[in-house]
Amino acid sequence: MRVLLLTQWFDPEPTFKGLVFARELLKQGFDVEVVTGFPNYPGGKLYPGYKIKSIQREEIDGVQITRLPLYPSHNQSAIGRVANYFSFAASVFVYGIFKSKRSDVIYAYHPPLTVGIAACFIRFFRNVPVVYDIQDMWPDTLRVTGMISNPRVLDIVAWICAIVYRYVDHIVVLSPGFKRLLIERGVPAGKIEVIYNWCDEASMVNSSGDLLQDYPKDGMFTIIFAGNMGKAQALDAVLDAAEIIRDKAAEIHFVFIGGGVEAERLKRLAKERSLDNVIFFQAVPMRAIGTILNKADALLVHLRKDPLFTITIPSKTQAYMAVGKPLLMAVDGDAADLVKEAGCGVIAESENSIAIADAALKIFSMSNSERESMAVKSRDYYRNKLSLQVGVRRFGEIFNRIASKS
Repeated sequence: MRVLLLTQWFDPEPTFKGLVFARELLKQGFDVEVVTGFPNYPGGKLYPGYKIKSIQREEIDGVQITRLPLYPSHNQSAIGRVANYFSFAASVFVYGIFKSKRSDVIYAYHPPLTVGIAACFIRFFRNVPVVYDIQDMWPDTLRVTGMISNPRVLDIVAWICAIVYRYVDHIVVLSPGFKRLLIERGVPAGKIEVIYNWCDEASMVNSSGDLLQDYPKDGMFTIIFAGNMGKAQALDAVLDAAEIIRDKAAEIHFVFIGGGVEAERLKRLAKERSLDNVIFFQAVPMRAIGTILNKADALLVHLRKDPLFTITIPSKTQAYMAVGKPLLMAVDGDAADLVKEAGCGVIAESENSIAIADAALKIFSMSNSERESMAVKSRDYYRNKLSLQVGVRRFGEIFNRIASKS
């Protein structure tokens, strides 16, 4: 079966459904052509070795990649973002209708919405079924992140989303909450399937790299938060929890690894409050992150309290579970439900510093065997329900089913 995989971002850009996904599809017997842009994300500038041209074909690890022209941009300019999205969609439209080999099924990755629009046009002109993978719920994400605040524009985006949902053949979402929301918006339940995201398994399991200098010494109980430190993560609540814990269990240390728009402010705040049980490190290469996470006693997930985040499962959840450590899950909704089902962690209310502190103390007070039991459940749940192999197999089942009906 031939799959046309449409995604605006692809390796060497940081992306989730990238080369790892395409390689696994090949491994499971699919003929895959990736149609993507010239790499420029997240900086908005072309990567070294690339130059915009009408078309460029590559092969990486057996995956056939077709790169199409776009307007490189990824700054705060709305005009630049729109030009970036629509230029790629226009290229996909022309290539998909006039130049691509006929496929049995189209896989389209969202965001941005413009890829879904282009996929629908190709479907109409070439009668190829479309599987639409929604990783961000628009316009909700646009509103929460502040990318778009104009209510009229948000209404237009919602209207276009509804049209795309109507004309694609099947929709895949990353959480049960996404499915519930789409059903509320009129999408038939039978048209939607939940496939949880996986993680970069090679980096988590086969990681190599030295531990960070100044990492807490043996005997300290470390709770690691790894990833972006932005407004959505609302990490002030975790610093408040660290202050509560400081006089109750001096062994507990919160370790933050990564960067983001809030990182420097959080560092200053921790210093001003003399939080000697809070340590910050710069982001580390993916090849080393698994080694560092394996050193932790527990791993922290936190997002601010918002209706959108109750239906979101942060990608670090799967990475943490693959490593196999107890989770301190401070995200309300679907993410908390996942950890409860797996039995691999302790739940705390989002942005509730007292609840976060209590959860940290609860994990700390457990016996080694209790924490190891959580670690085993974490790894087993990931392997059986969330892994790359499981997820891609389920995509393959959808591709075969949808293609057989066309």
